[in-house]
Amino acid sequence: MTSLTSAESDHAAGYSQPPSSADILFDKGFRGLTYVFTLATILLLGYIVFEIGGKALPALSDYGLGFLTSTTWDVNAGEFGILPEIWGTLYSSILALVIGGFFGITIAIFLTQDFLPYKVEMILKTIIELLAAIPSVVYGLWGIFFLIPLIRPLADFFHDTLGWIPFFSTSLSGPGLLPAALVLAIMILPTIAAVSQDALRAIPHKTKEAAFGMGATRWEAILKVMLPTASTGIFGALVLGFGRALGETMALAMLVGNANQISLSLFSPANTLAALLALNFPEAGELETPVLMYAACVLLLITLVVNIAGSLIMASTGSGGKR
Repeated sequence: MTSLTSAESDHAAGYSQPPSSADILFDKGFRGLTYVFTLATILLLGYIVFEIGGKALPALSDYGLGFLTSTTWDVNAGEFGILPEIWGTLYSSILALVIGGFFGITIAIFLTQDFLPYKVEMILKTIIELLAAIPSVVYGLWGIFFLIPLIRPLADFFHDTLGWIPFFSTSLSGPGLLPAALVLAIMILPTIAAVSQDALRAIPHKTKEAAFGMGATRWEAILKVMLPTASTGIFGALVLGFGRALGETMALAMLVGNANQISLSLFSPANTLAALLALNFPEAGELETPVLMYAACVLLLITLVVNIAGSLIMASTGSGGKR
């Protein structure tokens, strides 16, 4: 055995000593701040729900649960319903999650499984991270002036050829669900890719080596070993991306078409809860403000349910894996 030098012995002795009074005080202070910030976060969430819910009570008492199933939004007639907005919110978010989730996980695989040279990998990683820094309104403008003209010929082809299928039953005359979902997929892509990369990098390298030792090919090791092992983290990335998609406002307000209708067609205009709130609040009167607050409560409830369900699924999956 090699003997330690005097410097190394002093260094090791410093770690083996009991914590000083300053260390104990710092630890207690840090724990106290953690509890304070945790409590402040809970109180802030409760205050937001209380304020929005309080202002939504008049609309809740006037319209009840029929507000969630009605398809009419007529300020002059005093008739309000948000079923088309709920449909548009979920439809566009699910489409974006399918597209963004596929490409986000694929990007995470290529950036963590030694497919690319290190320099190229870092450049691509930086570019993907920069996508998260682009303002939402810029995405909306890009969608209007570039994406919609780009996909319109393809949309017309599908409508002319496969118009009997409900998903292609209308033409893309301008803003619609598909361009909104594509832009939304790009916006949630950095979140899904980043969290999925962390989940894959957290797997010990010996896990993949063991798969190779058992005779697995590269893609068998990735698809049958790495992805199932990182499934909890990847699912968490998808939940975060879905929550981000549900609350997106400006880009969807510019691209979704803001039409109060329900349609399966990918090319038809629609509306979302966030876009409804953003476009109507500036000119809302006394009659419309409680109704919009009611819609805000519904959006908040959908987001909370999605995140809580995702957390429960991840917790159950993680505990099952530990067993």
